[in-house]
Amino acid sequence: MKLTFFGGAGTVTGSKILLETETKKLLIDCGLFQGLKELRLKNWEEFPVEFKNIDEVFLTHAHLDHSGYLPILTKNGYKGAINCTQATKELTEIILIDSAKIQEEDSARANKYGYTKHQPAKPLYKVEEVKQCLSNFKTFALNQWHRIDKNIKFKLLNSGHILGSSFIILDINGKIIVFSGDLGRKEPLILHPHQYIEKADYVIVESTYGNRNHEALSAQDKLLEYIKLTFSKGGILAIPTFSVERAQEIIYLLSQLKQKQLLPNIPIYLDSPMGVNATNIYFAHKSDHKLTNTAIENMQSTVQLISNIETSKAIVNDENPKIVLAGSGMVTGGRILHYLNKLISDKKNTVLIVGYQAVGTRGRALLAGDSEIKFFGNYHKVNAEIFKIDSFSGHADQSELLDWLQHFKTAPKLTFINHGEPHQSEAFKVKIKTDLKWNCTVAKMNEVYYLN
Repeated sequence: MKLTFFGGAGTVTGSKILLETETKKLLIDCGLFQGLKELRLKNWEEFPVEFKNIDEVFLTHAHLDHSGYLPILTKNGYKGAINCTQATKELTEIILIDSAKIQEEDSARANKYGYTKHQPAKPLYKVEEVKQCLSNFKTFALNQWHRIDKNIKFKLLNSGHILGSSFIILDINGKIIVFSGDLGRKEPLILHPHQYIEKADYVIVESTYGNRNHEALSAQDKLLEYIKLTFSKGGILAIPTFSVERAQEIIYLLSQLKQKQLLPNIPIYLDSPMGVNATNIYFAHKSDHKLTNTAIENMQSTVQLISNIETSKAIVNDENPKIVLAGSGMVTGGRILHYLNKLISDKKNTVLIVGYQAVGTRGRALLAGDSEIKFFGNYHKVNAEIFKIDSFSGHADQSELLDWLQHFKTAPKLTFINHGEPHQSEAFKVKIKTDLKWNCTVAKMNEVYYLN
């Protein structure tokens, strides 16, 4: 068997892992590169010849950095199954359609106003191509073995990262290979915690936060602090929000603050068609999270869900105090751009970062303290206050990743560390070798690894 990382190695985006057995080619995740331009350009590279004749695809969860290349895969002839949970299928549908719409809109806008070097600018894929891709999805329940053929079977276990997320166990002629996907926190806010596994021959584990632990401060207390600060100045609190998981977590915390009568009397909006759809999917999948019916009702009464574009434009142009959650979470696209384009230069406003910001994104630039930021071809002074809450992370930190590995009763033959910036992955390798005495390596892009 051989393993090749076509993404998610040396970076946190573009996850694609190809496992080739004697009889099958299996692809685990099929994500887009995001962040730095040099990474994004990889999405436009020639379709990998190794991806021809893939037999099965496994999708750990719906996020674009794990699912966003799927329409390109099917556009290039893949007709096999895309295996995942039901919630992952539903969330991936809205994420991919949103991605295609944004690409089509951005390319049309760039062509119309001339801020593109490409003649003409084109989307990676269109909505119609996403819809063709979605017909390949096949859903499976957690905690059950499912057979591909007489030699290969797989099982999906809850990874606690977002709704429907799973890590994947492959049994190939008795050899167990585990792909962690993205692992969630040990005690997530609204999801059930990730599961554990006791044995494997090979483990592929993420390392987004391989060199650090999350702050223990209460996310709710910090959120209230920034709301009060912004309200005291008569400003607007803009929260760039991942539509899946983070939006629902923040709405949940805001609803708790409202129940405690701690919120000022200002409107709260989730201005994101994808966020609205994702929130409704959350409410429908009641067995996949910890929210009670009462909690869901409180969330629904706390936040106004906005999909209509004209309503969105009116809210953008309204300068009265409010709280706005809008995508994208890394400020790379979506309606948050229109809000920040309007409010970033006014010191009474606040931008609150509540998630991971990849290198090369506007969100990362804001955290780095850049004095100017570019929206729609024009630079704007950053006068608004920029804050971050670390404890919202949907990724396990170093101690939680180590705890997950410590549940293996015997050391795997080899552990591959992926899905992390180089310093994170290298630090986690040192931690594993020091604390667990395991044989491990940091996965390298396009390198082939042979498994005995």
